[in-house]
Amino acid sequence: MRIMCVSDIHGDINAMDRIREKFVEEGADRLLILGDILYHGPRNDLPEGYDPKKVASALNSMKDRIIAVRGNCDTEVDQMVLEFPIMADYVIIISGEKEIFATHGHHYSPESLPPAMRPGMIFLSGHTHVTVDEVRDGIRFMNPGCLPIPKEGSVPSYIIIDDGDAELKRF
Repeated sequence: MRIMCVSDIHGDINAMDRIREKFVEEGADRLLILGDILYHGPRNDLPEGYDPKKVASALNSMKDRIIAVRGNCDTEVDQMVLEFPIMADYVIIISGEKEIFATHGHHYSPESLPPAMRPGMIFLSGHTHVTVDEVRDGIRFMNPGCLPIPKEGSVPSYIIIDDGDAELKRF
């Protein structure tokens, strides 16, 4: 199974359109969203393409191919309009022989790891809007950043997971 991973869409339809294009281009089977799907949050500027209703509609058209975790900006109200589950704090995915812990990053983070983490695993998170791909203490930490609201000069990216391999790619 080929999985495309993104984070922090923040209701931006322009970002969502680019994500769908890459999803098709990459031949992905599933879209893994690491939270902050519809709302932009009070600390962020309003994204240029802010249209959460259109983003919800676009995602609902893909509902059978989405795995999502809850971000700090996601609420039960968002779940009411999205036709796939978004309220889990994390998911564990097995790809090939690799275990992947996927979360938003506001409860568990590289600085506050869950007890399940051990060397050889991949830790996926969003939240910071900063793209990361690094290995520390045998754990690979990956963050695709944020397409509509990148921070710290980060280049928005996405992650492709295929048979245990994970690759960070730029939009």
